[in-house]
Amino acid sequence: MSIVVVGANHRTAPLELLERMSVRGDALPKMLHQLCSGEHTTEAVVLATCNRTEVYLVAERFHGAFGEVRDFFADLTFLPPDHFADSLYVHYDDQAVTHLFEVAAGLDSAVPGEHEILGQVRTAWDVARSEKAAGRGLNLLFRHALEVGKRARSETSIGRHTTSVSHAAVQIAAERLGGLQGRRALVIGAGTMGARLAKQLVGDSIGELVLANRTAERAAEVAAAVDAEVRSVPLGAAAAEMASVDVVFSATDADHTVLDHDAVAESLVGREGSILVLDLAMPRDVDPAIGELAQVELLDMRAVAGTTEGALAERQREAAAVRGIVDAEVARYAGVASAREVAPLIAGVRERAERIRNAELARFATSLDALAPSEREAVEALTKGIVAKLLHEPTVRLKDSAGSSQGDRLATSLAELFDL
Repeated sequence: MSIVVVGANHRTAPLELLERMSVRGDALPKMLHQLCSGEHTTEAVVLATCNRTEVYLVAERFHGAFGEVRDFFADLTFLPPDHFADSLYVHYDDQAVTHLFEVAAGLDSAVPGEHEILGQVRTAWDVARSEKAAGRGLNLLFRHALEVGKRARSETSIGRHTTSVSHAAVQIAAERLGGLQGRRALVIGAGTMGARLAKQLVGDSIGELVLANRTAERAAEVAAAVDAEVRSVPLGAAAAEMASVDVVFSATDADHTVLDHDAVAESLVGREGSILVLDLAMPRDVDPAIGELAQVELLDMRAVAGTTEGALAERQREAAAVRGIVDAEVARYAGVASAREVAPLIAGVRERAERIRNAELARFATSLDALAPSEREAVEALTKGIVAKLLHEPTVRLKDSAGSSQGDRLATSLAELFDL
């Protein structure tokens, strides 16, 4: 049985493929059941963010499970496997554990050290648990990964400065526009990222903030949360608002574009000056053709990732410290996982020995009935002591060698000898 991860992220796959691999939250339960219904997969967690889609699973047979995940991605993207195979990475056992711990620690993010990924890892695990897709193996792994993520941020400086995609996007806009004070901004979408964008913009003294959202109630909630005057408009009015703003941030969870080329082109007729548009959604909110308009500078998630990629190089000390934490926690996890792996076997051996001891005492019950209570207690203690001493050394050796090839041989032999 192995821990396996198969996935693609902003470093391995083009944006167009990541769009097709994106997973809406309401589709996750069905996908998890699909994965766990495979012949070779017993547990599964799907981690889907704007920069990655990864499937973590417990596999009975590696190659069989990989084939099931490959078919899963084919169904998700409506593409034959050879169209995306080169963009997938595959890790198993210690490499899979290391990868997840690096993801949780923020080392594998477009914005190194960003905080959002830790919540996304937790949410992916929570959904899998609620759907009974995560069991003993992945529960241990993901619980440990969250601990690693917290250690990385509390014991190093990896999470300081730019801490999220929304934070990075606002910083990029400020650099492009020479500051945001007095500028006019449009935020499309009032979900988690939209709310963070609004808060960041207000903190940076944006001059006017317009929020376009599907429901006015949610827009009002965000406005109240940032404690500022925010003008809200229907989602369909977003293109028209572009005639008078300096920067647009789009971050909805729609499965289609919300800014159409023709509508934006019409809105920009007669406009003087350029407009910066940052598309932070996955799949994309903004029709890529909008970037061809003379007044528009369009940046998508690939551009945001490229702009912030250098942050890791500037924080080598923190990155090295985080990798040290990851390495130590991978080793600790291996010990915990190995001990849990042999625990049922050890318990089974002890239960089998106890049944044999009780059966032998029952066989001599007639003879033992003649003993005084103190003598019966002595016989009970004597037999228990003999069993404990006989099993002590095998148990210790099995625990000490757990996770090694020798440990596997010992476990197999013990299971066969005791018919477990």
